[in-house]
Amino acid sequence: MAALTSDRDTPSRDGKTYGYPIKAGAVIFAGALVMLDADGWAVPASEATTLTPAGRAARSATGGATDGAATVVVERGVFRWANAGDITRAHLGDPAHAVDDQTVAATATGRSACGVIRDIDSLGVWVEV
Repeated sequence: MAALTSDRDTPSRDGKTYGYPIKAGAVIFAGALVMLDADGWAVPASEATTLTPAGRAARSATGGATDGAATVVVERGVFRWANAGDITRAHLGDPAHAVDDQTVAATATGRSACGVIRDIDSLGVWVEV
């Protein structure tokens, strides 16, 4: 495609809410950390090295009998997740890694990055997903 030679009305989105097709049989709870597997299907976050962060589930959703039979609404933003115990203020700005659908860690071994650590408090870790 050639470069523009005049103004263009480029479509846009709010960039915060998306719908993703769910992996067959996957159960995603409202508020869960959602990842995309290697084939692009939404799954609850887990310890795996092949996942890509999607966001936080806006509501519960369950995958059907086949991949993509159901969709989960996912929100992007900064969310507080449980700390696996190894994240400190020294990790601000570093990648967070998914342990499960509500827990993050600093340690990458056997885990996928799920966002950037933005803050930490007594209740958990604030991660931009």
